[in-house]
Amino acid sequence: MKRSGIATLKLHGGAAPWWLLKRMKPLAKCIFAVIADEFGPDIILKRLADPIWFQALSMVLGFDWNSSGTTTTTTGVLKSILNFEEHGVQCCGGKGRNSRNTPYELRDLGQNPLFEGPTEKLIYASKMTAKIDNTAIQDGYQLYHHCIFVSVKNNWTVVQQGMNLQARLTRRYHWHSEGLKSFVVEPPENIIGEFVHDDVLNMTAIQSEETRKASVDLAKEDPKKIINQYKLLTSYSKTSLLRWIQPTGLKIPVVHYKLLPRRMNWETIRRIYEFQPRDYEELLAIKGVGPATVRGLALIAELIYNAVPSWKDPVKFSFAYGGKDGVPFPVDRKAMDSSIQILRIALDEAKLGNKQKLNALRRLKKFSEKMKIF
Repeated sequence: MKRSGIATLKLHGGAAPWWLLKRMKPLAKCIFAVIADEFGPDIILKRLADPIWFQALSMVLGFDWNSSGTTTTTTGVLKSILNFEEHGVQCCGGKGRNSRNTPYELRDLGQNPLFEGPTEKLIYASKMTAKIDNTAIQDGYQLYHHCIFVSVKNNWTVVQQGMNLQARLTRRYHWHSEGLKSFVVEPPENIIGEFVHDDVLNMTAIQSEETRKASVDLAKEDPKKIINQYKLLTSYSKTSLLRWIQPTGLKIPVVHYKLLPRRMNWETIRRIYEFQPRDYEELLAIKGVGPATVRGLALIAELIYNAVPSWKDPVKFSFAYGGKDGVPFPVDRKAMDSSIQILRIALDEAKLGNKQKLNALRRLKKFSEKMKIF
């Protein structure tokens, strides 16, 4: 599975003016007709899955570069103009209440004679991408917008957006069906944004593998055991809990006690027990499994099995050296000058036949991609 990227935008209210919308729609229709004619419908999906290309498209259509409405208005325009007959792609879902109609719209889509394949695969992909970004990754952004773009060949791209009211920011999440392997194991990502949040539970991270396994094992046991363990955790105050999990002289990992869910849906825990999921993806797919269930199981798994999940925000900075206006931080002039010097030396030596430094830069790129360094 490839999650293509994430974009961070300012939370803005209001709606696009009518005079702009009536121009956005015919312009977008022409743009995508040309792309479909030149490259085919699956290239449309691939480009929509790229957060930078999507952002550029919104700018071409006349929208604000950093507004949350970039996502909702642009996808709304695309839903109104894309069709199988002309573009080989259609869109289902939308903002708020419309996002909950996605499964029904996908089933209706399956009645189109141009569409190839069953719609159940698409309904599952729609459900799981939302579950991942709203439940498995708990970054403080509550999803309120979800669209899935589908090609006649049954391929798809998901564009969805979450809202963080406290930070007054939104995050847009992009998914693409190309190279699908797993929804829950960390895929290659290009997650960009201005802010890195603290205490973000990321159950899709490689580091969370043991926590995923332990969560499944816990959920398959008698629910009474989980209830007793949860009550034990929540019975401790902040001070006594810290003494309990980190006694003097012992190196015990600090549990993120502040993120214990206030309440657990025990009916969901019983439903998981009755289902007996084979793996973490099946657990997530069960109806009723939300952030509190995922977080509660993860924290109990950490205490009992020492299975420590990833608590790092998967977003990467979109600024290497800072921004001219000091956002998200002032430009680091020394770091920029040093990088210029390193690149100039490498290029000068390459002209003389010595490509050792350029090859070193290539190796550094591969290493950074594997380590996902912030």
